[in-house]
Amino acid sequence: MFLFTLLLHIIKMKNITLIGGGLSGSLMAIYLAKRGFNVDVYERRPDPRVANAYQGKSINLALSNRGIEALKKVGLDDAILKTAIPMSGRMMHSKSGELSYQPYGKDGQAINSVSRGGLNIRLLELADEFDNIKLHFEQRCVGLDAEFKNAVFEDQNGNRTNVDSDIFIGSDGAFAATRLQIQLTQRFDYNQDFENYGYKELHIPPAPSGEFALDKNALHIWPRGKFMMIALPNVDKSFTCTLFFPYEGELSFESINTTEKAEEFFQTYFADVIPMMPDYNSTYLNNPIGGLVTVKCFPWVYKDKLALIGDAAHAIIPFYGQGMNCSFEDCIVLDECIEKYGDDWTTIFATYQELRKPNADAIADLAKQNFIEMRDKVGDLTFLHRKQVENDLVKYYGDFFKSQYELVSFSTQPYAYARAQGKINDTILDMLIKNNIEVKPNDDRILEILKASK
Repeated sequence: MFLFTLLLHIIKMKNITLIGGGLSGSLMAIYLAKRGFNVDVYERRPDPRVANAYQGKSINLALSNRGIEALKKVGLDDAILKTAIPMSGRMMHSKSGELSYQPYGKDGQAINSVSRGGLNIRLLELADEFDNIKLHFEQRCVGLDAEFKNAVFEDQNGNRTNVDSDIFIGSDGAFAATRLQIQLTQRFDYNQDFENYGYKELHIPPAPSGEFALDKNALHIWPRGKFMMIALPNVDKSFTCTLFFPYEGELSFESINTTEKAEEFFQTYFADVIPMMPDYNSTYLNNPIGGLVTVKCFPWVYKDKLALIGDAAHAIIPFYGQGMNCSFEDCIVLDECIEKYGDDWTTIFATYQELRKPNADAIADLAKQNFIEMRDKVGDLTFLHRKQVENDLVKYYGDFFKSQYELVSFSTQPYAYARAQGKINDTILDMLIKNNIEVKPNDDRILEILKASK
């Protein structure tokens, strides 16, 4: 017992440095602190509790089951959900202003609109309660030598600090300085894929009555074929809108570049929004354009010294609402590996990477697939019929049929499994639609098809 206690003490005294104090970094810091490690978190941006650290980024995110499970492990799930707004489906807006609704799943299933900044602040506040977590803001990583367990950080005035640490974890986003450390080693695979689309944030304030101007319990989509706009509700009864638009072309950020052109564009494609968005023109012209990038790389780890989590390992585009949820799931899996393998960090990191890499690749592919669906298909009558057939299968045969969306957003099944099951589901839907089989309860033909697909 004495030796076990001594070993546990040695393990808990390890120093771990997280580079990046955003959502996944702050959550991982708490997981590590709860296990007794000494944790330092270095973040290049100002402390979001005293400054707007998220300027130019989407201010709300879609929290679903995977993210909720991650927050549950640190006791924040209930508090965050109390300030979240559930969205139970998509509300499509046609050019003529007609509405059509697609539920995401069964009754009671919803994704949750949460404030990015608010969630990060809650995580940092919780981190501050731990004596073995130290937070350092406005510290940009300008050098990292994982082999010699040393990093260099630079503050706003150019002052540099050398930091020694037993282990580094990179949680510093899609353009991670930590990833460069592994990237310079041999046999490192790296792919960075930018969409030909950017995005701008727009804003729908509360209605004159003080209430929401749109249905608050839906994710609103204006699909227009080659571009689209979406809107998510905020707790102040406003909506954050995001216009996803090509960089170049006949209709693009490049071509719609004056007050007159913007007014004509919105009148043509988003006329129903104009009465609700009084400053659309100036906001469109003045807000910055954000980029959409997918990053895939391998390996995610370097020996027993460095691991990447979140966007540093797998940046994905936002069209399945899983960027944060996937990053939080990284934290869960890494924490479980620590639980299982103790102080064997070579095995911890290797197992974490083996478990997460296939699933991160899968959700990256699904996000691209969902972009096309949201932009091009959700207003199409053939597609809407197909979704209705799928929803009926979920409703009447839920024990045998799970939609891909349900597996991704309302379960913790591996993303790779959800991707594979989606292909099987497509075959089932093709068969039912081709043979004009109406989905009704207790149909032996449908039960045979579903059982045969297992």
